[in-house]
Amino acid sequence: MNRIIPVCVMAVLFFAACNSNDKGPEKTKDKYEQTKETLGETEKKNPSLFLTVSGHDKRNLIGQTVVKGTLTNTAKVSNFKDIDLELSFYSKTGALLEKDHETIYESLAPGNSTNFKTKYFAPKGTDSVGLKVVGAKSE
Repeated sequence: MNRIIPVCVMAVLFFAACNSNDKGPEKTKDKYEQTKETLGETEKKNPSLFLTVSGHDKRNLIGQTVVKGTLTNTAKVSNFKDIDLELSFYSKTGALLEKDHETIYESLAPGNSTNFKTKYFAPKGTDSVGLKVVGAKSE
Protein backbone atom coordinates (compact mmCIF):
# COMPACT_ATOMS: atom_id res chain seq x y z
CA MET A 1 0.00 0.00 0.00
CA ASN A 2 2.83 2.38 0.82
CA ARG A 3 4.31 1.89 -2.67
CA ILE A 4 1.05 2.51 -4.52
CA ILE A 5 0.68 6.18 -3.53
CA PRO A 6 4.14 7.31 -4.75
CA VAL A 7 3.72 5.30 -7.96
CA CYS A 8 0.31 6.94 -8.62
CA VAL A 9 1.75 10.41 -7.99
CA MET A 10 4.66 9.70 -10.35
CA ALA A 11 2.27 8.41 -13.04
CA VAL A 12 0.05 11.51 -12.77
CA LEU A 13 3.07 13.82 -13.05
CA PHE A 14 4.41 11.83 -16.02
CA PHE A 15 1.13 12.02 -17.93
CA ALA A 16 0.66 15.71 -17.09
CA ALA A 17 4.13 16.48 -18.43
CA CYS A 18 3.51 14.48 -21.60
CA ASN A 19 0.15 16.16 -22.18
CA SER A 20 1.55 19.70 -22.46
CA ASN A 21 0.49 21.34 -25.68
CA ASP A 22 2.69 23.52 -27.85
CA LYS A 23 -0.13 25.98 -28.51
CA GLY A 24 0.66 28.08 -25.41
CA PRO A 25 2.61 30.86 -27.12
CA GLU A 26 0.22 30.91 -30.09
CA LYS A 27 -2.76 31.08 -27.78
CA THR A 28 -1.16 33.94 -25.86
CA LYS A 29 -0.37 35.77 -29.11
CA ASP A 30 -3.94 35.29 -30.37
CA LYS A 31 -5.32 36.63 -27.08
CA TYR A 32 -2.98 39.63 -27.31
CA GLU A 33 -4.07 40.37 -30.89
CA GLN A 34 -7.73 40.05 -29.89
CA THR A 35 -7.23 42.47 -26.99
CA LYS A 36 -5.36 44.86 -29.29
CA GLU A 37 -8.21 44.77 -31.82
CA THR A 38 -10.79 45.39 -29.11
CA LEU A 39 -8.77 48.33 -27.77
CA GLY A 40 -8.42 49.74 -31.30
CA GLU A 41 -12.17 49.50 -31.88
CA THR A 42 -12.87 51.31 -28.61
CA GLU A 43 -10.43 54.08 -29.48
CA LYS A 44 -11.85 54.51 -32.98
CA LYS A 45 -15.42 54.77 -31.70
CA ASN A 46 -14.55 57.42 -29.08
CA PRO A 47 -11.74 59.63 -30.41
CA SER A 48 -12.63 62.54 -28.12
CA LEU A 49 -11.74 60.37 -25.09
CA PHE A 50 -8.21 59.83 -26.38
CA LEU A 51 -7.45 63.26 -27.82
CA THR A 52 -6.62 66.13 -25.48
CA VAL A 53 -6.17 69.79 -26.30
CA SER A 54 -4.56 72.61 -24.37
CA GLY A 55 -3.79 76.15 -25.40
CA HIS A 56 -3.95 79.86 -24.83
CA ASP A 57 -5.15 82.93 -26.67
CA LYS A 58 -4.04 86.53 -27.21
CA ARG A 59 -5.06 89.46 -29.38
CA ASN A 60 -2.89 90.66 -32.22
CA LEU A 61 -2.47 94.22 -33.54
CA ILE A 62 -5.42 94.08 -35.95
CA GLY A 63 -7.87 92.81 -33.32
CA GLN A 64 -7.86 89.12 -34.13
CA THR A 65 -7.83 86.51 -31.40
CA VAL A 66 -4.88 84.19 -31.98
CA VAL A 67 -5.31 80.72 -30.45
CA LYS A 68 -2.18 78.58 -30.06
CA GLY A 69 -2.52 75.07 -28.74
CA THR A 70 -1.30 71.50 -28.58
CA LEU A 71 -3.20 68.36 -29.51
CA THR A 72 -2.13 65.07 -27.91
CA ASN A 73 -3.16 61.54 -28.85
CA THR A 74 -3.25 59.40 -25.66
CA ALA A 75 -4.52 56.31 -27.50
CA LYS A 76 -2.38 53.16 -27.48
CA VAL A 77 -3.24 51.81 -30.95
CA SER A 78 -5.24 54.25 -33.10
CA ASN A 79 -4.05 57.05 -35.38
CA PHE A 80 -6.34 60.05 -35.74
CA LYS A 81 -6.54 62.73 -38.43
CA ASP A 82 -8.72 65.73 -39.34
CA ILE A 83 -9.41 66.60 -35.70
CA ASP A 84 -12.52 68.71 -35.09
CA LEU A 85 -12.18 71.33 -32.34
CA GLU A 86 -14.88 73.44 -30.76
CA LEU A 87 -13.81 76.94 -29.73
CA SER A 88 -16.02 78.66 -27.18
CA PHE A 89 -15.65 82.41 -26.68
CA TYR A 90 -16.46 83.68 -23.17
CA SER A 91 -16.93 87.15 -21.65
CA LYS A 92 -15.30 88.40 -18.44
CA THR A 93 -18.32 87.18 -16.47
CA GLY A 94 -18.12 83.70 -18.03
CA ALA A 95 -21.08 84.11 -20.39
CA LEU A 96 -20.83 82.12 -23.61
CA LEU A 97 -20.69 84.56 -26.51
CA GLU A 98 -20.14 82.28 -29.49
CA LYS A 99 -19.03 78.79 -30.55
CA ASP A 100 -17.00 77.97 -33.66
CA HIS A 101 -15.51 74.82 -35.12
CA GLU A 102 -11.99 74.42 -36.42
CA THR A 103 -10.56 71.34 -38.14
CA ILE A 104 -6.89 70.56 -37.64
CA TYR A 105 -5.72 68.71 -40.75
CA GLU A 106 -2.92 66.74 -39.13
CA SER A 107 -2.31 63.06 -38.54
CA LEU A 108 -1.57 62.04 -34.95
CA ALA A 109 0.02 58.70 -34.14
CA PRO A 110 -0.50 57.10 -30.71
CA GLY A 111 1.39 59.00 -28.00
CA ASN A 112 2.29 61.94 -30.26
CA SER A 113 1.45 65.64 -30.08
CA THR A 114 1.18 68.46 -32.58
CA ASN A 115 0.98 72.23 -32.27
CA PHE A 116 -1.58 74.38 -34.04
CA LYS A 117 -2.35 78.08 -34.47
CA THR A 118 -5.56 79.70 -35.68
CA LYS A 119 -6.87 83.27 -35.89
CA TYR A 120 -10.43 84.53 -35.37
CA PHE A 121 -12.25 87.81 -35.24
CA ALA A 122 -13.83 86.98 -31.92
CA PRO A 123 -17.11 88.53 -30.76
CA LYS A 124 -16.94 91.87 -28.98
CA GLY A 125 -16.29 91.44 -25.27
CA THR A 126 -14.37 88.17 -25.54
CA ASP A 127 -12.13 87.61 -22.55
CA SER A 128 -11.16 83.96 -22.96
CA VAL A 129 -11.43 81.00 -25.32
CA GLY A 130 -12.25 77.42 -24.37
CA LEU A 131 -11.01 74.48 -26.46
CA LYS A 132 -12.63 71.06 -26.75
CA VAL A 133 -12.08 68.05 -29.06
CA VAL A 134 -15.41 67.12 -30.66
CA GLY A 135 -14.32 64.36 -33.00
CA ALA A 136 -11.77 62.98 -35.42
CA LYS A 137 -11.35 60.48 -38.20
CA SER A 138 -9.40 57.32 -37.54
CA GLU A 139 -6.83 56.00 -39.97
